[in-house]
Amino acid sequence: MSFPLYAPGDEHRMLRETVRALADEKIAPHAASVDENGEFPWEAYKALVAADLHAVHVPEQYGGAGADALAAVIVIEEVARACASSSLIPAVNKLGTVPLLLSASEDLKQRYLPRVARGEGMFSYALSEPEAGSDAAAMKTRAVRDGDHYVLNGTKMWITNAGVSEFYTVMAVTDPAAGARGISAFVVEKDDEGVSFGAKEKKLGIKGSPTRQVILENVRIPADRMIGEEGTGFKTALATLDHTRITIAAQALGIAQGALDYAIGYVKERKQFGKAIAEFQGLQFMIADMAMKLEAARQLTYAAAAKSEAAMHGERVADLTFFSSAAKCAASDAAMEITTDAVQLLGGYGYTRDYPVERMMRDAKITQIYEGTNQIQRMVMARQLLK
Repeated sequence: MSFPLYAPGDEHRMLRETVRALADEKIAPHAASVDENGEFPWEAYKALVAADLHAVHVPEQYGGAGADALAAVIVIEEVARACASSSLIPAVNKLGTVPLLLSASEDLKQRYLPRVARGEGMFSYALSEPEAGSDAAAMKTRAVRDGDHYVLNGTKMWITNAGVSEFYTVMAVTDPAAGARGISAFVVEKDDEGVSFGAKEKKLGIKGSPTRQVILENVRIPADRMIGEEGTGFKTALATLDHTRITIAAQALGIAQGALDYAIGYVKERKQFGKAIAEFQGLQFMIADMAMKLEAARQLTYAAAAKSEAAMHGERVADLTFFSSAAKCAASDAAMEITTDAVQLLGGYGYTRDYPVERMMRDAKITQIYEGTNQIQRMVMARQLLK
């Protein structure tokens, strides 16, 4: 297979300029208050929907922009540069709907994807449970067939944008004796009877994006809301993550870029010992290392995005799993290092909420954890290399 091209084209550069301008004008001014108050960034959502940037990945036949995977990465990256919580709007919309794009019937796609494209509701992803995090196949949520319906019972945990999203891709066990092959995927709506949400988690970062339990108590849904065939849910879940780990890499890149940009501006202005601290070689080396790590992670992420795009169009991409895990792992590790160094470069000011880098450091941490911890990513990569 020929290696897919991944260098951004003119349309990608124009998109970046558009998103950055929107983020600087309408998202960044609210980022500190979103973090401080732990409120969902509705201003960002409205601005993204108005600009058709809230779910750019939805294909044109379902009313979406039909943007490629690299374009989706750039949108998430640029929004995250301004506000990590807001970047979860396009990121989670993709996470929730990729299972439909990969496996759902045409009827199910037509029923839900246009609504997401129009901004009528967001789409979250419900895989993890209180006792099934990294070991997602150990889930206990059940879906029992009852005529032309399924009845769902269980609790999903760590669900991003839960309570705000209108739609949820929910994984549930339909055949307890079949292990991972007994898991199926469903679309559950927020207003379905028996759906409720736990309290908001009190988190270190991304405080503007609610993380809550999704509680399912005798939720009765039509059987035609199953995504794909019965027993294929876990396969769909893993295939989804191959595509969406790249969006977490994009989020990490954006957070890191925001921290680097702020730190560079600061060291040019801050004076000590009679000159700008940017003139001190020790700090120059820190800046150089931060930029080097960021650009290396960016190139890996863009390469992974190209492979994701090829796979979504039916091409067999044998190393997509490796690349998506590598991109997520490298970018999130880099983001944690870069944001921590940004705090260091600002000294005491970096440790205060008067400056944005401490928020960026807190936000960066989750990128090493969700959609598979970086320890799990290393296991995934090793298995791909050794199989």
